[in-house]
Amino acid sequence: MFYEDLTEYDYGDEDSFTDRESGFYALWYRPTYARLNVGWLEAGRPYRTGMVPVEFTEKLKAIQKIHCVNICLGVHECDLCPLEEAPEGNGEVRIPGAPGVAYAAPFLITHYITAHRYRPPRVFVDAVLAVDLDAWAATRWPDVPFPWIPDDAERMVE
Repeated sequence: MFYEDLTEYDYGDEDSFTDRESGFYALWYRPTYARLNVGWLEAGRPYRTGMVPVEFTEKLKAIQKIHCVNICLGVHECDLCPLEEAPEGNGEVRIPGAPGVAYAAPFLITHYITAHRYRPPRVFVDAVLAVDLDAWAATRWPDVPFPWIPDDAERMVE
């Protein structure tokens, strides 16, 4: 699935966050912030390549360990890799940017960066580096490690 970087995310109207420990509890809501695509790559489509800071890649990997968004039942394989080696992803990550903006990236984004030298836009790199990872890692359900969850978000708690 390909989307040009920094275009409006329109894959779904709602965002759904899943509890990372149970994998069962969830909350969902219709975002009031703008969601911008980052890292939705596809074979045959050009993308920027180059070096990114090591601390950025490591922080993004750490965020993905504690942050589960729009988890799907099916999986998406990296079509840039040979079929027998293609890793799979089934969700997304949200990174807060400037006020009112969140970046929407596929879970395979760290693979694209490390295996295919994808270089995300600088605003995304800066936003990842700005995440308070300690605060996000300390967050426990029913709270979610993302700053703009509305109070009226629907929650599945049992």
